[in-house]
Amino acid sequence: MAAHGAAVGERQQLSNGMLGFILFAASEVMFFGGLFAAYFIARADSTQWPPNDVLTAMKAAGTAKETVELHLEFVLPLIATVVLVISSVTMQLAVMAIQKGNRSGMIRFLIISVSLGLLFLALQMYDYSQLSFRAGDTIFGTTFYTLTGFHGAHVAGGTIFIFVCLMRGMGGGFSARNHEAVEAASFYWHFVDIVWIALFTIFYLIPLISGDSYVSA
Repeated sequence: MAAHGAAVGERQQLSNGMLGFILFAASEVMFFGGLFAAYFIARADSTQWPPNDVLTAMKAAGTAKETVELHLEFVLPLIATVVLVISSVTMQLAVMAIQKGNRSGMIRFLIISVSLGLLFLALQMYDYSQLSFRAGDTIFGTTFYTLTGFHGAHVAGGTIFIFVCLMRGMGGGFSARNHEAVEAASFYWHFVDIVWIALFTIFYLIPLISGDSYVSA
């Protein structure tokens, strides 16, 4: 009877932990929902998108450099997207491995996931360095850097989360019965992946398909 009560208490504790994570994830959904809403409102209020008319006026007023162009490249963000999608797969494989009690398999897939997360961040930073506009160059620059920048911060946070799970796993932590933190890290990483796919779609994919000149393959 006492053993049964302890088991029920353990399940309740795990459930509470996951509930807390779900509430956190819900707040993140609302946070990014607000950012996406701001982007679509800014786009709807602009006579052009990107607002090159505003950029021309800024250049005439001397508040923007003559070399500024509201232009995005497609290939590098596409590679970053593939990297992030693969990392989401490896995170799920890590969860599946520890569910079977395979700690070494989990560690292997966590190492790959952390490496891919760092690679995504490196690709994003390099892409930023190649852009000719900054956050202060029209509302397009502001929304682009705000959305992708906050997402990058979440990727960094998720990479740290996975790294902590990796360190715990290498220290002998987690088992087939106790691996809730790994599952939470996986859920968070999938969320980050979905957000990036949405960003890639609105900033790169749709403009390229529709023939908008500010995105080039």
